[in-house]
Amino acid sequence: MDGIKQDAARLVLMNPGPVVVDERVRQALLQPDLCHREPEFSQLMTRVREKITRACGGDDLYTAVIFTGSGTAALEAALTSVVPPDGKILIIDNGYYGERLLKIVSIHGIPHEHLQFEWAEQIDLKVLDRVLAKDGAISHVCMVHHETSTGMLNPVHDAGKVVSARMRSLIVDAVSSLGGEDLNVKRDQIDICIATGNKCLEGFPGISFVCLRRALAETLKSVPPRTFYLDLYSQYVAEEIDRSPAFTPAVQTLYALDEAIDIMLEEGIERRSARYRLLAGRLRAGLMDLGLRIMVPENQRSNTLTAVHLPDGVNYENLHDELKAAGFIIYPAQATLKGKLFRLANMGRITEQDIDEFLRALQESVIRLAAKAP
Repeated sequence: MDGIKQDAARLVLMNPGPVVVDERVRQALLQPDLCHREPEFSQLMTRVREKITRACGGDDLYTAVIFTGSGTAALEAALTSVVPPDGKILIIDNGYYGERLLKIVSIHGIPHEHLQFEWAEQIDLKVLDRVLAKDGAISHVCMVHHETSTGMLNPVHDAGKVVSARMRSLIVDAVSSLGGEDLNVKRDQIDICIATGNKCLEGFPGISFVCLRRALAETLKSVPPRTFYLDLYSQYVAEEIDRSPAFTPAVQTLYALDEAIDIMLEEGIERRSARYRLLAGRLRAGLMDLGLRIMVPENQRSNTLTAVHLPDGVNYENLHDELKAAGFIIYPAQATLKGKLFRLANMGRITEQDIDEFLRALQESVIRLAAKAP
Protein backbone atom coordinates (compact mmCIF):
# COMPACT_ATOMS: atom_id res chain seq x y z
CA MET A 1 0.00 0.00 0.00
CA ASP A 2 1.01 3.62 -0.41
CA GLY A 3 1.97 5.84 2.50
CA ILE A 4 4.15 5.48 5.55
CA LYS A 5 6.03 2.21 6.00
CA GLN A 6 7.64 1.05 9.22
CA ASP A 7 10.38 -1.49 9.77
CA ALA A 8 8.57 -4.82 9.38
CA ALA A 9 10.43 -6.14 12.42
CA ARG A 10 8.78 -3.55 14.69
CA LEU A 11 5.08 -3.08 15.04
CA VAL A 12 4.09 -0.12 17.21
CA LEU A 13 1.55 -1.64 19.58
CA MET A 14 -1.10 0.95 20.37
CA ASN A 15 -3.27 -1.63 22.09
CA PRO A 16 -3.44 -1.53 25.93
CA GLY A 17 -1.03 -4.41 26.51
CA PRO A 18 1.02 -6.28 25.47
CA VAL A 19 3.30 -3.33 24.84
CA VAL A 20 6.51 -2.48 23.03
CA VAL A 21 9.22 -3.41 25.56
CA ASP A 22 12.74 -2.19 26.20
CA GLU A 23 15.50 -4.32 24.69
CA ARG A 24 16.80 -5.03 28.20
CA VAL A 25 13.48 -6.69 29.03
CA ARG A 26 13.57 -8.76 25.87
CA GLN A 27 17.12 -9.90 26.59
CA ALA A 28 16.12 -10.93 30.12
CA LEU A 29 14.10 -13.76 28.57
CA LEU A 30 17.41 -15.33 27.57
CA GLN A 31 18.48 -16.08 31.13
CA PRO A 32 19.61 -19.71 31.66
CA ASP A 33 16.96 -22.37 32.23
CA LEU A 34 16.09 -22.63 35.90
CA CYS A 35 14.02 -25.01 38.02
CA HIS A 36 11.46 -23.15 40.09
CA ARG A 37 12.29 -25.22 43.19
CA GLU A 38 15.91 -24.05 43.27
CA PRO A 39 17.12 -21.34 45.69
CA GLU A 40 17.99 -19.07 42.75
CA PHE A 41 14.34 -18.89 41.77
CA SER A 42 13.30 -18.30 45.35
CA GLN A 43 15.61 -15.30 45.40
CA LEU A 44 14.22 -14.02 42.09
CA MET A 45 10.61 -14.41 43.24
CA THR A 46 11.24 -12.70 46.58
CA ARG A 47 13.12 -9.87 44.89
CA VAL A 48 10.30 -9.26 42.40
CA ARG A 49 7.66 -9.34 45.16
CA GLU A 50 9.56 -6.65 47.06
CA LYS A 51 9.90 -4.50 43.93
CA ILE A 52 6.19 -4.85 43.15
CA THR A 53 5.36 -3.63 46.64
CA ARG A 54 7.59 -0.59 46.11
CA ALA A 55 6.05 0.08 42.71
CA CYS A 56 2.60 0.12 44.35
CA GLY A 57 3.75 2.64 46.96
CA GLY A 58 3.73 0.10 49.77
CA ASP A 59 6.12 -0.18 52.70
CA ASP A 60 6.87 -2.99 55.17
CA LEU A 61 3.19 -3.10 56.08
CA TYR A 62 2.41 -4.36 52.56
CA THR A 63 3.40 -7.43 50.61
CA ALA A 64 2.81 -8.87 47.14
CA VAL A 65 1.65 -12.26 45.88
CA ILE A 66 2.57 -13.31 42.34
CA PHE A 67 0.39 -15.37 40.01
CA THR A 68 1.17 -16.93 36.66
CA GLY A 69 -1.71 -15.66 34.54
CA SER A 70 -3.18 -12.50 33.08
CA GLY A 71 -4.44 -9.62 35.17
CA THR A 72 -7.85 -11.29 35.30
CA ALA A 73 -6.31 -14.24 37.16
CA ALA A 74 -5.07 -11.98 39.96
CA LEU A 75 -8.42 -10.17 40.01
CA GLU A 76 -10.28 -13.44 40.39
CA ALA A 77 -7.85 -14.57 43.10
CA ALA A 78 -8.42 -11.42 45.13
CA LEU A 79 -12.19 -11.25 44.72
CA THR A 80 -12.74 -14.91 45.56
CA SER A 81 -10.34 -15.01 48.50
CA VAL A 82 -11.01 -11.98 50.68
CA VAL A 83 -14.76 -11.79 51.27
CA PRO A 84 -15.75 -13.84 54.36
CA PRO A 85 -18.95 -15.92 54.37
CA ASP A 86 -20.72 -13.26 56.44
CA GLY A 87 -19.38 -10.37 54.34
CA LYS A 88 -20.47 -8.69 51.15
CA ILE A 89 -18.64 -6.85 48.39
CA LEU A 90 -19.80 -3.69 46.65
CA ILE A 91 -18.85 -3.54 42.98
CA ILE A 92 -18.58 -0.04 41.49
CA ASP A 93 -19.15 -0.22 37.76
CA ASN A 94 -18.90 2.45 35.05
CA GLY A 95 -17.50 0.45 32.13
CA TYR A 96 -16.64 -2.92 30.67
CA TYR A 97 -14.07 -3.79 33.32
CA GLY A 98 -16.42 -2.83 36.13
CA GLU A 99 -18.88 -5.26 34.57
CA ARG A 100 -16.13 -7.90 34.55
CA LEU A 101 -15.68 -7.52 38.32
CA LEU A 102 -19.40 -8.11 38.71
CA LYS A 103 -19.23 -11.23 36.54
CA ILE A 104 -16.44 -12.71 38.66
CA VAL A 105 -18.26 -12.36 41.98
CA SER A 106 -21.53 -13.51 40.40
CA ILE A 107 -19.99 -16.67 38.94
CA HIS A 108 -18.55 -17.60 42.34
CA GLY A 109 -21.75 -16.81 44.21
CA ILE A 110 -20.08 -14.19 46.41
CA PRO A 111 -22.62 -11.95 48.17
CA HIS A 112 -22.47 -8.56 46.50
CA GLU A 113 -24.13 -5.26 45.74
CA HIS A 114 -23.83 -3.45 42.44
CA LEU A 115 -23.35 0.32 42.25
CA GLN A 116 -23.85 0.95 38.56
CA PHE A 117 -23.18 4.08 36.54
CA GLU A 118 -23.30 4.59 32.79
CA TRP A 119 -20.15 3.90 30.81
CA ALA A 120 -17.80 6.90 31.15
CA GLU A 121 -20.06 8.45 33.79
CA GLN A 122 -18.23 9.91 36.78
CA ILE A 123 -18.56 7.91 39.98
CA ASP A 124 -20.64 9.82 42.50
CA LEU A 125 -18.82 9.43 45.81
CA LYS A 126 -21.80 10.79 47.74
CA VAL A 127 -23.85 7.87 46.44
CA LEU A 128 -21.05 5.50 47.46
CA ASP A 129 -21.05 6.93 50.96
CA ARG A 130 -24.83 6.57 51.25
CA VAL A 131 -24.70 2.94 50.15
CA LEU A 132 -22.03 2.12 52.73
CA ALA A 133 -23.93 3.95 55.45
CA LYS A 134 -27.11 2.05 54.65
CA ASP A 135 -25.70 -1.48 54.31
CA GLY A 136 -23.53 -2.56 57.23
CA ALA A 137 -23.02 -6.02 55.71
CA ILE A 138 -20.73 -4.61 53.02
CA SER A 139 -17.19 -5.48 54.07
CA HIS A 140 -15.32 -4.67 50.84
CA VAL A 141 -15.58 -2.20 47.99
CA CYS A 142 -14.03 -2.90 44.59
CA MET A 143 -13.49 -0.45 41.74
CA VAL A 144 -11.46 -0.02 38.56
CA HIS A 145 -8.84 2.72 38.56
CA HIS A 146 -8.37 3.08 34.80
CA GLU A 147 -11.49 1.95 32.92
CA THR A 148 -9.74 0.85 29.74
CA SER A 149 -12.98 0.46 27.80
CA THR A 150 -13.33 4.24 27.65
CA GLY A 151 -9.97 5.68 28.74
CA MET A 152 -11.55 7.13 31.87
CA LEU A 153 -9.65 7.53 35.13
CA ASN A 154 -11.73 6.92 38.25
CA PRO A 155 -11.19 8.81 41.56
CA VAL A 156 -9.44 6.11 43.57
CA HIS A 157 -7.83 8.56 46.00
CA ASP A 158 -11.13 10.16 46.99
CA ALA A 159 -12.91 6.80 47.08
CA GLY A 160 -10.24 5.57 49.49
CA LYS A 161 -11.16 8.36 51.91
CA VAL A 162 -14.86 7.45 51.78
CA VAL A 163 -14.29 3.71 52.17
CA SER A 164 -11.76 4.13 54.98
CA ALA A 165 -14.05 6.52 56.86
CA ARG A 166 -16.74 3.84 56.77
CA MET A 167 -14.26 1.22 58.06
CA ARG A 168 -14.43 -0.98 54.97
CA SER A 169 -11.67 -2.45 52.78
CA LEU A 170 -10.94 -1.00 49.33
CA ILE A 171 -9.93 -3.28 46.47
CA VAL A 172 -8.61 -1.58 43.33
CA ASP A 173 -8.23 -3.01 39.85
CA ALA A 174 -5.05 -1.21 38.76
CA VAL A 175 -4.33 -3.63 35.93
CA SER A 176 -3.92 -0.89 33.32
CA SER A 177 -2.89 1.99 35.57
CA LEU A 178 -0.06 0.85 37.86
CA GLY A 179 3.13 2.52 36.67
CA GLY A 180 1.31 4.94 34.38
CA GLU A 181 -0.93 6.87 36.75
CA ASP A 182 -0.63 8.50 40.16
CA LEU A 183 -1.38 5.57 42.48
CA ASN A 184 -0.08 4.83 45.96
CA VAL A 185 -1.65 2.09 48.06
CA LYS A 186 -0.62 3.64 51.37
CA ARG A 187 -1.61 7.24 50.60
CA ASP A 188 -4.82 6.22 48.80
CA GLN A 189 -5.83 3.84 51.61
CA ILE A 190 -6.02 0.83 49.30
CA ASP A 191 -6.06 -2.50 51.10
CA ILE A 192 -5.72 -4.68 48.01
CA CYS A 193 -4.29 -3.61 44.66
CA ILE A 194 -4.28 -5.86 41.60
CA ALA A 195 -2.14 -5.35 38.49
CA THR A 196 -0.18 -7.09 35.78
CA GLY A 197 3.32 -6.92 34.35
CA ASN A 198 2.53 -6.37 30.68
CA LYS A 199 0.98 -2.91 30.62
CA CYS A 200 2.47 0.21 32.24
CA LEU A 201 5.21 -1.83 33.95
CA GLU A 202 6.36 -2.64 30.39
CA GLY A 203 7.02 -6.35 30.86
CA PHE A 204 5.64 -9.38 29.01
CA PRO A 205 2.26 -11.09 29.47
CA GLY A 206 2.05 -14.00 31.90
CA ILE A 207 2.61 -12.53 35.37
CA SER A 208 0.01 -10.76 37.50
CA PHE A 209 -0.02 -9.96 41.19
CA VAL A 210 -1.90 -8.78 44.25
CA CYS A 211 -0.36 -6.18 46.56
CA LEU A 212 -2.08 -6.12 49.95
CA ARG A 213 -1.66 -5.21 53.59
CA ARG A 214 0.28 -7.88 55.49
CA ALA A 215 -2.21 -7.77 58.35
CA LEU A 216 -5.02 -8.48 55.91
CA ALA A 217 -3.11 -11.34 54.30
CA GLU A 218 -2.82 -13.07 57.65
CA THR A 219 -6.59 -12.89 58.22
CA LEU A 220 -7.37 -14.70 54.94
CA LYS A 221 -6.76 -18.04 56.67
CA SER A 222 -10.27 -17.78 58.10
CA VAL A 223 -11.92 -17.35 54.67
CA PRO A 224 -12.86 -20.77 53.19
CA PRO A 225 -11.19 -21.24 49.77
CA ARG A 226 -13.48 -20.80 46.79
CA THR A 227 -10.84 -21.87 44.25
CA PHE A 228 -7.76 -24.09 44.27
CA TYR A 229 -5.19 -22.54 41.95
CA LEU A 230 -6.28 -18.96 42.60
CA ASP A 231 -6.58 -19.13 46.38
CA LEU A 232 -4.78 -16.01 47.56
CA TYR A 233 -3.99 -17.24 51.05
CA SER A 234 -2.35 -20.50 49.99
CA GLN A 235 -0.27 -18.63 47.41
CA TYR A 236 0.70 -16.09 50.06
CA VAL A 237 1.82 -18.83 52.47
CA ALA A 238 3.85 -20.55 49.76
CA GLU A 239 5.62 -17.37 48.66
CA GLU A 240 5.99 -15.66 52.05
CA ILE A 241 6.60 -18.58 54.41
CA ASP A 242 7.97 -21.33 52.18
CA ARG A 243 9.70 -18.89 49.80
CA SER A 244 8.61 -21.14 46.95
CA PRO A 245 5.80 -20.85 44.38
CA ALA A 246 2.70 -22.91 45.03
CA PHE A 247 2.62 -24.04 41.39
CA THR A 248 4.93 -24.00 38.38
CA PRO A 249 5.46 -20.33 37.47
CA ALA A 250 6.43 -18.56 34.24
CA VAL A 251 10.13 -18.48 35.10
CA GLN A 252 11.49 -16.61 32.08
CA THR A 253 8.66 -14.09 32.16
CA LEU A 254 9.48 -13.34 35.79
CA TYR A 255 13.11 -12.65 34.81
CA ALA A 256 11.78 -10.14 32.28
CA LEU A 257 9.45 -8.52 34.83
CA ASP A 258 12.35 -8.19 37.26
CA GLU A 259 14.24 -6.22 34.62
CA ALA A 260 11.17 -4.21 33.61
CA ILE A 261 10.53 -3.04 37.17
CA ASP A 262 14.20 -2.10 37.53
CA ILE A 263 13.85 0.09 34.45
CA MET A 264 10.70 1.68 35.86
CA LEU A 265 12.32 2.39 39.22
CA GLU A 266 15.34 3.88 37.43
CA GLU A 267 13.07 6.11 35.37
CA GLY A 268 10.89 6.91 38.38
CA ILE A 269 7.14 6.39 38.53
CA GLU A 270 6.45 10.14 38.37
CA ARG A 271 8.67 10.59 35.32
CA ARG A 272 7.08 7.59 33.59
CA SER A 273 3.62 9.00 34.27
CA ALA A 274 4.79 12.36 32.90
CA ARG A 275 6.22 10.66 29.78
CA TYR A 276 2.93 8.90 29.14
CA ARG A 277 0.99 12.11 29.77
CA LEU A 278 3.08 14.02 27.23
CA LEU A 279 2.64 11.27 24.62
CA ALA A 280 -1.10 11.18 25.23
CA GLY A 281 -1.30 14.96 24.87
CA ARG A 282 0.64 14.86 21.60
CA LEU A 283 -1.59 12.08 20.29
CA ARG A 284 -4.84 13.78 21.31
CA ALA A 285 -3.84 17.13 19.86
CA GLY A 286 -3.09 15.40 16.56
CA LEU A 287 -6.40 13.52 16.61
CA MET A 288 -8.32 16.75 17.15
CA ASP A 289 -6.36 18.42 14.35
CA LEU A 290 -7.66 15.63 12.12
CA GLY A 291 -11.21 16.42 13.22
CA LEU A 292 -11.65 13.24 15.28
CA ARG A 293 -13.68 13.24 18.49
CA ILE A 294 -12.41 11.80 21.78
CA MET A 295 -14.99 10.09 23.98
CA VAL A 296 -14.00 11.14 27.51
CA PRO A 297 -13.81 14.78 28.69
CA GLU A 298 -10.27 16.08 29.08
CA ASN A 299 -10.29 16.28 32.88
CA GLN A 300 -11.29 12.61 33.20
CA ARG A 301 -8.82 11.04 30.76
CA SER A 302 -6.07 8.64 31.70
CA ASN A 303 -2.43 9.13 30.74
CA THR A 304 -2.35 6.03 28.61
CA LEU A 305 -5.46 5.37 26.54
CA THR A 306 -7.71 7.37 24.22
CA ALA A 307 -11.08 6.18 22.93
CA VAL A 308 -11.78 7.84 19.57
CA HIS A 309 -14.96 8.01 17.49
CA LEU A 310 -14.48 6.41 14.09
CA PRO A 311 -14.53 8.88 11.18
CA ASP A 312 -17.71 8.95 9.12
CA GLY A 313 -17.71 6.29 6.43
CA VAL A 314 -14.80 4.34 7.92
CA ASN A 315 -15.23 0.99 9.63
CA TYR A 316 -12.85 -0.36 12.23
CA GLU A 317 -11.69 -3.49 10.40
CA ASN A 318 -10.57 -1.57 7.31
CA LEU A 319 -8.86 1.09 9.40
CA HIS A 320 -7.08 -1.58 11.46
CA ASP A 321 -5.78 -3.34 8.37
CA GLU A 322 -4.59 -0.12 6.72
CA LEU A 323 -2.70 0.94 9.85
CA LYS A 324 -1.25 -2.51 10.47
CA ALA A 325 0.21 -2.45 6.98
CA ALA A 326 1.83 0.87 7.94
CA GLY A 327 3.28 -0.66 11.12
CA PHE A 328 0.73 0.30 13.79
CA ILE A 329 -1.71 -1.82 15.80
CA ILE A 330 -4.91 -0.17 17.00
CA TYR A 331 -7.59 -1.68 19.24
CA PRO A 332 -11.37 -2.10 18.88
CA ALA A 333 -14.04 -0.81 21.22
CA GLN A 334 -16.06 -3.23 23.34
CA ALA A 335 -19.70 -4.24 23.77
CA THR A 336 -22.17 -1.51 22.78
CA LEU A 337 -19.34 0.79 21.62
CA LYS A 338 -18.03 -1.75 19.12
CA GLY A 339 -18.06 -0.35 15.61
CA LYS A 340 -18.42 3.19 16.90
CA LEU A 341 -14.98 3.85 18.38
CA PHE A 342 -11.40 2.62 18.32
CA ARG A 343 -8.86 2.78 21.12
CA LEU A 344 -5.26 3.97 21.12
CA ALA A 345 -2.85 3.26 23.96
CA ASN A 346 0.49 4.96 24.46
CA MET A 347 1.91 2.52 27.02
CA GLY A 348 5.31 0.94 26.59
CA ARG A 349 8.36 2.19 24.71
CA ILE A 350 6.47 4.38 22.29
CA THR A 351 8.25 7.56 21.21
CA GLU A 352 7.17 11.02 20.08
CA GLN A 353 8.34 10.03 16.59
CA ASP A 354 6.05 6.99 16.73
CA ILE A 355 3.12 9.25 17.60
CA ASP A 356 3.87 11.68 14.78
CA GLU A 357 4.29 8.89 12.21
CA PHE A 358 1.10 7.24 13.43
CA LEU A 359 -0.87 10.45 12.98
CA ARG A 360 0.41 10.81 9.43
CA ALA A 361 -0.45 7.18 8.69
CA LEU A 362 -3.89 7.65 10.22
CA GLN A 363 -4.59 10.72 8.11
CA GLU A 364 -3.53 8.94 4.92
CA SER A 365 -5.56 5.85 5.80
CA VAL A 366 -8.72 7.82 6.56
CA ILE A 367 -8.41 9.74 3.30
CA ARG A 368 -8.04 6.51 1.31
CA LEU A 369 -10.87 4.72 3.09
CA ALA A 370 -13.22 7.70 2.87
CA ALA A 371 -12.57 7.90 -0.87
CA LYS A 372 -13.58 4.25 -1.24
CA ALA A 373 -16.74 4.62 0.85
CA PRO A 374 -20.10 4.58 -0.99
